[in-house]
Amino acid sequence: MSINRPEWQTIAVTARDGITELRVHTGGGPLVWSATAHRELTEAFAWVGADHGTKVVLITGTGDRYCTELDVTSFTGVGWDRIWWEGRRMLKNLDDIEVPVISAVHGPVTIHSEIPVMADIVLASTTAEFADRAHFASRDTVPGDGVNLVWGELLGPTRAKYWLLTGATIGAEEGRRIGFVNEVLAADELLPRAWELARELAARELAVLRYAKAAASIGFRRNFGEGLSHGLGVEGCAHWHLGGLKAGQVSHEKEAGT
Repeated sequence: MSINRPEWQTIAVTARDGITELRVHTGGGPLVWSATAHRELTEAFAWVGADHGTKVVLITGTGDRYCTELDVTSFTGVGWDRIWWEGRRMLKNLDDIEVPVISAVHGPVTIHSEIPVMADIVLASTTAEFADRAHFASRDTVPGDGVNLVWGELLGPTRAKYWLLTGATIGAEEGRRIGFVNEVLAADELLPRAWELARELAARELAVLRYAKAAASIGFRRNFGEGLSHGLGVEGCAHWHLGGLKAGQVSHEKEAGT
């Protein structure tokens, strides 16, 4: 039985034949990461995970890019407690989806690239690129909100640390060689192939899909929640530290009469 779905500004939902597609976007174009997207993806992953009418989840984006922009101003006035609360749940809700998840990555994803690669099957277009430009490489933000855990698992600790600290880019073909991309396709073949695989999986019994997903996910899931909490904690420490430094600098400048 399917449950009623809410309306979201940054997620378009298509549901048919036991398959639920979540297409991220901003105003009908490529997703710009924002406080709204942060909140709505947290909600959407929880919703689709609880929908007994969904046998396969398909996640994709819009336009020629998956997500390469970050609207920092949208987080102005959002307390760290809310970011921490949502941050823990967003990736945990995605990880807790008990049916197969397929990602169709149609272009560069440099902001929260951990989301599409957490899927059980990852398809990428020839133009897809993966990087982390939301954290350390582009701004003084600690990569502790799960991006460290996911990419550490996929790349291995040495390669992941280099990748997170330098902002290096991994193309689709290199991703396939490493193993976190399963198939590389032309852009016009990507979504049809994703739906083809989804239909093949959805032909099976829901219980069998859930049990198969559970068996394949045991290792990664074991310490994921604990790692998310700790990582977000140290990320928050850096925010507090930088805020204190800036306040101290302002106070010092006032005392000096500058």
